[in-house]
Amino acid sequence: MIDEAAIATRYGALSAALDEHARRLLLGAEARAAGRGGQAAVARATGASPATIRRGLAELDEPAGGPGRGRIRRPGGGRKRTVELDPTLRADLEALIEPTSRGDPISPLRWTTRSVRNLAAELGRGGHRVSYRIVGELLHELGYSLQANRTVLEGTAHPDRDAQFRHISEAVQLQLSLGEPVISVDTKKKELVGPFRNGGKELRPAGDPERVLMHDFVIPELGRAAPYGVYDLAGNAGWVSVGADPDTAAFAVETIRRWWTTMGRERYPDATRLLVTADAGGSNGYRLRLWKWELQKFADETGLAVSVCHFPPGTSKWNKIEHRLFSAISANWRGTPLVSHEVIVNLIAATTTRTGLRVRSELDTNGYPAGVSVSDADMATLYVETDAFHGERNYTLRPRLTLPVE
Repeated sequence: MIDEAAIATRYGALSAALDEHARRLLLGAEARAAGRGGQAAVARATGASPATIRRGLAELDEPAGGPGRGRIRRPGGGRKRTVELDPTLRADLEALIEPTSRGDPISPLRWTTRSVRNLAAELGRGGHRVSYRIVGELLHELGYSLQANRTVLEGTAHPDRDAQFRHISEAVQLQLSLGEPVISVDTKKKELVGPFRNGGKELRPAGDPERVLMHDFVIPELGRAAPYGVYDLAGNAGWVSVGADPDTAAFAVETIRRWWTTMGRERYPDATRLLVTADAGGSNGYRLRLWKWELQKFADETGLAVSVCHFPPGTSKWNKIEHRLFSAISANWRGTPLVSHEVIVNLIAATTTRTGLRVRSELDTNGYPAGVSVSDADMATLYVETDAFHGERNYTLRPRLTLPVE
């Protein structure tokens, strides 16, 4: 007599913890142990099909490591993948994700966020039965991933771009080899002053984030901050003036003056020439008359010959100050609302790096009116020497006290 109740009890206790292959082996073992009529008895006790019990008996006889061992289903068994049942799914998905190159340029998703849910919904409207999870898996198989924009396109290149880079590099190396100062200058992104959101995160007590305004409209009494920086290449040191007035050439040169007075002159007491690397536009643009006029006054005051090399348009990221000073400042104040000019100055001055960067900062309360013009007569008084190679972007302003006698 076969005890079908005992078989049912054992199978019920173990089956939930076993995979399909192990359950088949258990059914086969019970049928073999029961002897004659065992397959029918196990089928009645467990509800398993006779075919499954016979497979279990066959798998019990397979040698270790042979076919069937180490897998749950036979090759090709189980539910078919959606992409196998729907042969056009993959191609239609690619047409949606890249409509301008592989599909209809007037696709309904052409101007819509291409999230996996939107893609799945659009595929459903096209007759496909697919979930957003399957869409995500297919996109991964097709080599897609979430990508942010990357600023690498530089627009129309200057015809002598590479040659200008080489010219700047050679000028910098020569200046440094002579022990003379080289500085990189630029204006950091202007910042709204007040309790506004600042990108990034900082450590705070759990559940107590910094409260900031929901909008980003300028607060008239606080205005904006214009940080203009000077980075000393040899000294790995920076100076940043934080101004409240417009970012003008007069403000830019005043920042260079303050760096020289507070930091540069002490480090380079025997300097005779200062090399400045700057962008092609902005308050230190090579076309600005006021920029050259203010540099001439600085040269007259200090007795330094001031040489300037401008980077080609659209290549500001190669200016050393961007990734040696400004990036460190941004990392230091991440997640901190810039609620006042004093807070901005203190955060800048507290910036350090593992390479030993030192930064000093100061609030510049002077007024720098916009729209100041420099006449042709004033420009004619400059003691400027232009380089043979693109003299409009590479030039030197010498102290007018050293003008040659005619």
